[in-house]
Amino acid sequence: MLPPDMRNPIAQASDERVLCVGKHESWPCLIGFGTDRVARFEDILDDLEDKAIRSGKDFDRAMRSAKMWSFKRINFDASGRFVLTSTLTDLGRIDDALYFHGVGQVITIWNPQVLLDLGEDFEIFQVYCRQEMAEAHAKAKAK
Repeated sequence: MLPPDMRNPIAQASDERVLCVGKHESWPCLIGFGTDRVARFEDILDDLEDKAIRSGKDFDRAMRSAKMWSFKRINFDASGRFVLTSTLTDLGRIDDALYFHGVGQVITIWNPQVLLDLGEDFEIFQVYCRQEMAEAHAKAKAK
């Protein structure tokens, strides 16, 4: 279930309850965003290309574009419930639990164990993930 603080802005920005989900470019997780972001893909690509040129780095616009467009549109209900396809669960290494972490204009969707196994660069994510897992466990135990 997509948390309210993440689903409401997505639904409000485009007047539809659609989460676009794909593989994160460099992290072992999925990335989610609203359909309004898709309209900005060319601008995002222009910015990335400009930064690469200024840094003297190669930029394969076709490859980056193909990766950006490799997402699935997933409807979610008013409560935030949605179903990931088997392709997405494979790409995100998802098992039976999810952890959502907002990262600016996008949401990252993690297998908690994969996240917890990463290095200290992900420490802040890991702290929040452990806290939310403990809260979910306590809530389930109380039932």
